[in-house]
Amino acid sequence: MKLNDTQLSEFEHNGYLIVRQLAPAALCQRMLDATQRELAAPIAPVEYETDVGYPGAPASRGAPGGATIRRLRDAYHRDACFREWAEDPAQVGKLNQLLREPVCLSLAHHNCIMTKHPDFGTATGWHRDIRYWSFTRPDLVCVWLAFGPETAENGGLRFIPGSHRLHIEPQQLDALDFLVPDLPQNRALFAQGKQAELDQGDVVFFHSRLFHAAGRNASSAVKSSLAFAYRGISNVPLAGSRSAAAGDIPLGNA
Repeated sequence: MKLNDTQLSEFEHNGYLIVRQLAPAALCQRMLDATQRELAAPIAPVEYETDVGYPGAPASRGAPGGATIRRLRDAYHRDACFREWAEDPAQVGKLNQLLREPVCLSLAHHNCIMTKHPDFGTATGWHRDIRYWSFTRPDLVCVWLAFGPETAENGGLRFIPGSHRLHIEPQQLDALDFLVPDLPQNRALFAQGKQAELDQGDVVFFHSRLFHAAGRNASSAVKSSLAFAYRGISNVPLAGSRSAAAGDIPLGNA
């Protein structure tokens, strides 16, 4: 169950690590079934494509595609199968290694089922998750679980290897902390982007400072994934911040 030295070195160097078939197929199917039930009769908190306002998103809830769901938030409390995965020793033990101490699950960040729909599932530009997070150190790990195939065609994740270690000048970022597309130094970074090809049960562990992006879903099927964020137990959220408001789940050693 432990990561080997090669895997640990890969994460340290690239800022992300793919572990194939980490989640059992039966558990993935339970989570996918629960996701489909939630999409059919969504319960708040829900984020719609129109809420994020990315290019190509529906202009309002009443516009064509306005009811397209992007995130089912608070996945941890939606169904026991999501809690089972969030606390699974197979991933918690690896997180302890990557963060070098026992970990906590953040309920404030990620903690969501990500869906990308055909036609109205918008692209996401190059960004870092830490941009709106407030912790003692900018060192958290996202665990992204694929419920089915994820490719360039259906809007799968892309990463810029090693970008978690880069110094980024303020002018390279826009007002929302996305990398500005038309700057030469940013275009050079984009050219280094790597597509993460995933199958059901595959997991990506990636650093909160790593730049990543995702395209539109050009397939005919909804793509669904689960994302949780974890911090080391000593890396506490800053008092009074949104990161501290929702609390977290201590998971200890595994």
